[in-house]
Amino acid sequence: MEKIVSLCKRRGFIFQSSEIYGGINGFWDYGPLGSELKRNVKDLWWRSMTQEREDVAGLDATIILHPKVWEASGHTSTFSDPMVDCLLSKKRFRADQINPLSGTAWFWTGATDAESDKVCNDKFSMLQLPGKDANWVRKGATQFYKARGLQAPVLQGETTEQVTNTTRYNEENGSLLTEPRAFNLMFKTYVGPVESNDNVAYLRPETAQAIFTEFKNICEVSRKAIPFGICQIGKAFRNEINPRNFTFRSREFEQMELEFFIRPDEVAAQFGEVPDGEAESEPQPNWGWKAWHLYWLRKRLEWYASIGLTSENLELYWQKPEELAHYARATVDILFKFPFGTQELEGIAARGNFDLSQHQKFSGKSMEYFDESAKAKYIPHVIEPSAGVDRMVLALICHAYHEEEVTDEKGKTETRIVMKFHPRVAPIKVGVFPLLKNKPALVAKAREVLAMLRPYMTVFYDEAGAIGRRYRRQDEAGTPFGVTIDFDTLGENEDPSLKDTVTLRERDSMKQVRVKIDDLLHLLLKKINS
Repeated sequence: MEKIVSLCKRRGFIFQSSEIYGGINGFWDYGPLGSELKRNVKDLWWRSMTQEREDVAGLDATIILHPKVWEASGHTSTFSDPMVDCLLSKKRFRADQINPLSGTAWFWTGATDAESDKVCNDKFSMLQLPGKDANWVRKGATQFYKARGLQAPVLQGETTEQVTNTTRYNEENGSLLTEPRAFNLMFKTYVGPVESNDNVAYLRPETAQAIFTEFKNICEVSRKAIPFGICQIGKAFRNEINPRNFTFRSREFEQMELEFFIRPDEVAAQFGEVPDGEAESEPQPNWGWKAWHLYWLRKRLEWYASIGLTSENLELYWQKPEELAHYARATVDILFKFPFGTQELEGIAARGNFDLSQHQKFSGKSMEYFDESAKAKYIPHVIEPSAGVDRMVLALICHAYHEEEVTDEKGKTETRIVMKFHPRVAPIKVGVFPLLKNKPALVAKAREVLAMLRPYMTVFYDEAGAIGRRYRRQDEAGTPFGVTIDFDTLGENEDPSLKDTVTLRERDSMKQVRVKIDDLLHLLLKKINS
């Protein structure tokens, strides 16, 4: 991960937000390459979800919604993590992510000040970490009581006890942690000029709820019949206790979510026996939630494969009954094997009709749908594939990063860093290079090729330095193809058949072939979309 983070900054994928002021934890900026990569991911997802389907409509909703939305969804009362604080460092952690520790725990009932009569009766405890002695433990306790106003603490009531698999201590410094307490993850703000309880609002912690609140409107204007979906890409905000693992867990991020509305099983049964699992490849009127859930899992895995993330890199995790959200019938997580561990990229949940029912209850507006085909009125159920854009971009970067030993034409071995992005998602599709920058005819021809390709793909022009170095720079950027204009292109060498041809280099194999300029665009488009 250290190498990947370094490359992301060096090549302009991802920067720390506000870095010149020391940065702000949990917020990241996407540089020139990162913003192109991120946009490619979103465009490919949007195209597959809306433009290539007849049963999904799009939405772009506001970040701030009516506060009642979050009351109905349960976010104001239940959207929280258990939080603990380190009594020494003041760092904050999620209680459910503390690693269990074993060893000797030291306890003190308080301390007195050797230079005054001041007494502190606050109890404190330290865990003796491996490789540390008693003096180290007592030094930590002394630091604790100095922070409470004692100039020269004398520890009181010292005792020890062997503990096993305890989560009460900070593994970084052995300090006692506070008791867990709930911490709501929503960012609070105020709408209007007055900061009062009447004007409280929240930055949305997810994009799904706006889809549910606009369900009836989109039903009317899109003229789509159930089963159909509404999808959205947008920013979401969560005040994470402990952002970590680069961009994986951030406080500001983007989601790509689909809410796919389906018939309840009892209504689907009117059209035939409801399948108990995966059914025919094409949707049928009698499909219940289980068939639709597995259908969307298959579709999502096919999409991941289309951008280069195959089953070799992914795992499926079916949540156990005790892990499910209270409204979910089933949830399967698509996990990616990151360098820091196998973690979730996307969740596909069968949410029942909880959300629409809640909004009907809290708003007083009907969320029922009349199904002409079934001649039935009901609140639709929902299958929700929900993916994180930032996590997906990080997965693509981690998957693409390779170090290879290569030998140049002089027999010298060197390490080549190459980002092997699938051409569909690569930030730059092709680099265009005149062999020499001080030859006007080469530069002019290279500019012609650049102008020909630019309307159809992202192209980078580079004329600085040796051609080998230019190739290496583009390898680190993940550019799948390089086009070099040389003297053969101009027809200045002995073989006239090479006139108006260029050298096409492939990033992964480093093989080079001659291609006619007239054939170049068609060939590149075919390779990018293959």
